[in-house]
Amino acid sequence: MSELRSASFQTRDIAKLVQQGKIEKVKAGLYKLPDITTSVNINASLVEISHAVPNGVIALASALAHYELTTFVPPEIYVAISMSDKPPKIEYPPVRFFYYPEQFFRAGIEVIKTSAGTVRMYNREKTICDMFRYRDKLGENLALEALKNYLRRKDSNIKRLSEYAVICRVKTIVLPYIKAMIT
Repeated sequence: MSELRSASFQTRDIAKLVQQGKIEKVKAGLYKLPDITTSVNINASLVEISHAVPNGVIALASALAHYELTTFVPPEIYVAISMSDKPPKIEYPPVRFFYYPEQFFRAGIEVIKTSAGTVRMYNREKTICDMFRYRDKLGENLALEALKNYLRRKDSNIKRLSEYAVICRVKTIVLPYIKAMIT
């Protein structure tokens, strides 16, 4: 809405564009273009959520899918928020919020530029460690698949992964898997 207003669109103009199908209303104050291709549409959903939840961070299986570290397609966009924040009501796209204590929340946030806009997302190493933290809720197999795929990458960084394992307090869980997979 602020971008449309800064481009001199009035409320009635925006309503008319929605009625004509030239833009789609996602939620109050948030609009998107309807004719974006599928691959861009996924990024557009992440961008929409980033705008709707400015203090949130794309996390867990949604970040894994973005980094192509899993074959799992999450049915919702997983968003981390600080325990002190209250999540907004979002009708679409479907969102699942995870409350992170402050010491886990701030570490590993990157700003990623996509063709649809910018997204706040945890980096690969933090995402994998978070998957092990939430393995009881999301499944240990998903965490193991992500770790295995990460270790196959040429740009994998075991030292950095170990540092995030310490930060996320999953070092005793993750390090034995790393040792088993690299030997």
